[in-house]
Amino acid sequence: MDLPVEEWKSYVKQKWTVLEPALKKRLCSPLSLQDHFLLVSFLFQPEDEEYLHHLARNCCVKKDPRMALLYKVEGTERFRKKEYRIAGMLYSKALSHTEASTPERAVCYANRSAALFHLDHFEVCLEDIGRALAEGYPRRLHPKVLLRKAECLLSLGRSQEASEVLCGLENEMTADQSPTADSHQGLLGKLGQLKAKACQGNSFARQPTMPSEAQEALEEENGRISCASAAVSLRVSPDRGRHLAAARDILPGEILVREEAFVSVLRPGESLLLQGSAEAMMDKPLDNEDLHCHRCLRQLLASIPCQGCSYAKYCSQMCAQLAWENYHRRECSLGGLLLTLGVFCHVAFRAVLVAGFAEVRSLAGQSHGENPGEANVAEDSASKEQDLASVPGCDADGQYHSSYQAVFSLLSHTEKQSPEFLFLCSLSVAGLCKRLGDSGLAAPVWGKSPSERQEGAMPAEASPELKILGEAMLKHTLQLRCNAQAVTALRESGSGDRLVASSEQVRLAVALFPVVSLLNHSCDPNTSVTFSSTTAEIRALQPIAKGQEILHCYGPHKCRMGAAERHKELLAQYFFDCECQACLSELGSSPGEGVLKNSVFRCPTCRAPLQGEGTLRCSREACGVLVPEDHLQHQLWQLRLLTKMALEMLENSQPDQSVKLLLRCRSESQRLLCPEHLIVGEMEDHLAQAYVTLGKWQEAAGHLRSSIQAVEAHYGPSSIEVGQELFKLAQVLFNGCAVPEALNTIQKAERILSVHSGPRSSQVRELQEMKACLQESMGASVASGRSRPS
Repeated sequence: MDLPVEEWKSYVKQKWTVLEPALKKRLCSPLSLQDHFLLVSFLFQPEDEEYLHHLARNCCVKKDPRMALLYKVEGTERFRKKEYRIAGMLYSKALSHTEASTPERAVCYANRSAALFHLDHFEVCLEDIGRALAEGYPRRLHPKVLLRKAECLLSLGRSQEASEVLCGLENEMTADQSPTADSHQGLLGKLGQLKAKACQGNSFARQPTMPSEAQEALEEENGRISCASAAVSLRVSPDRGRHLAAARDILPGEILVREEAFVSVLRPGESLLLQGSAEAMMDKPLDNEDLHCHRCLRQLLASIPCQGCSYAKYCSQMCAQLAWENYHRRECSLGGLLLTLGVFCHVAFRAVLVAGFAEVRSLAGQSHGENPGEANVAEDSASKEQDLASVPGCDADGQYHSSYQAVFSLLSHTEKQSPEFLFLCSLSVAGLCKRLGDSGLAAPVWGKSPSERQEGAMPAEASPELKILGEAMLKHTLQLRCNAQAVTALRESGSGDRLVASSEQVRLAVALFPVVSLLNHSCDPNTSVTFSSTTAEIRALQPIAKGQEILHCYGPHKCRMGAAERHKELLAQYFFDCECQACLSELGSSPGEGVLKNSVFRCPTCRAPLQGEGTLRCSREACGVLVPEDHLQHQLWQLRLLTKMALEMLENSQPDQSVKLLLRCRSESQRLLCPEHLIVGEMEDHLAQAYVTLGKWQEAAGHLRSSIQAVEAHYGPSSIEVGQELFKLAQVLFNGCAVPEALNTIQKAERILSVHSGPRSSQVRELQEMKACLQESMGASVASGRSRPS
């Protein structure tokens, strides 16, 4: 959750309500962030601290041996059922609750290596075997994992290494007189088989291709803006503030910015914040914290647990070490409190840890010399490149770097935040600072040992350094409301072994990207953003003429909501009235023009769109039927319920029953909803998925074509949503051997996805592989036809 848990928000709201009028009036008056933080810190009482720590205990991240055992037992049960992927994840969960250099951790690594072996992840399996042995795997069980190691090496074509492992194992087993006869003979038999394979060399190699998404280089790097292309320039104006514009004509698909996040924090799943018994915790679904590295956000295959807590998990020992050195050693014991206070507060804390106290103190000191309020760009601010040194965030040479200085310069809009929200953020940061001071964790943050705390200082009395940290963290927490970037990724849904991809976009993390934050908003942007690990990539969606502003969508998009709703969201979160061309065009159109696009329901009599609120009226004057909206909403709710049941049938291997129910849902959606409604398209997509399960490629393709029509009408023909649907259709046609149409669809999908995600993205590379395979098969067919005797 971005903001604190509901219990803390309710508690702070009540505290604000009963605050003395004089204090409340003072907090509502224009105060510097420094003064506001100091005043609220004074109001943070022992009872507030006690309640906050009570909530933090509900988000316990301590290692629990009971949980380790439960996850391991469940993992073994899934392994026996040959559900290797789920078994591996459960062993990873068990690992996170084990201590280093213990038999429990070693056994979990060994068990997970078995699951990875059956999934053909041989390299990672070898790593887990190495970890199991290093953590003290019982010597009597060594033969089992060493035989597995030899099998992995053979599968990777490394027969010489496999022979060395087998020879060593044979000597060890020959010298060992203790094992029971049956197991000993069984292991020796397998050893002999593997030795025979090793002698035959690499003929048994099964080397799966590991996808690696190579990054496309910036065409020419910008000399003044780090992480940006030379096609981009930084401009400043009174009405647009700092913004990016095209320094030359830009083509669709060009990379304009590629920026590594200054700081990012993984968003935990909602179920993590729900308490229960150990058995109840077992039933919680796997979420972001289990599926992605807590440092680089890459998808986890075999996680490395944190040595101190059960929460943080990493994709490699390197990521674990870097995270520990840069920030996690300060965060580890605060895990429950940080989860309670929300991701924004966590990002703010991590930002000051990454920056280092010296830089935080320097920039905070400089800000105290500014005029009260925000360091807004004045009308006579620099607008030419040679004058950029005076622009906030730029250094003395007029260069804008992806740095803490740039982060610090981002607007927090303090004067526009509601007093209640400002009080919530201030009290949350005060609670974190109090915990840092009392536990002795604060001193190491600014380079001192806990023993160097000022003699005679009371625990409740914040040191000057802690006040600087608190002020900076409050600033960053407020900045995040307008400048946070949600890092998203496509996550494969379902079992993961389908022939046709089924995926959903999920929010992985909250991050700060100082250069990306320079982009202003448009409801119809000329760029798109994609993420690879913690790197954001901005690409041009359409031709951008020299001098034209480069625009990004903050969330409210013209294809997803009407202008009135967009204006409401943008004003509430970003504090501005949008005047982009899409809004001006929509708000300036006649009342009847947007009926079809914004309508949801169809008239039950003539099937024309219904319009209005409360009681809906048919848009055809000749019909004029009136229908209560509540009645239609209830029918829509029932439709969603039936669709959910049908998808559960599909997941439970009941595709025939699922198809019958989905066909019924499709008929109902066509009767109830306008053809352009997304649910109509989703229904076609679900049916395609069901027919793919049945191996009925032609039927699946037909439903995907209908889905594409609905998605195209809603999002536009060049949208990434259409690209994703075309990608699925290409997979269906490829598997159904419909070669000419498959090649045509691949070309369309590749053209769209290359613009949005780049020509080296995983989906584009898969399309290119399908195309090469189809072209090769066509060539072989032609050659075969020519060689036949006449």
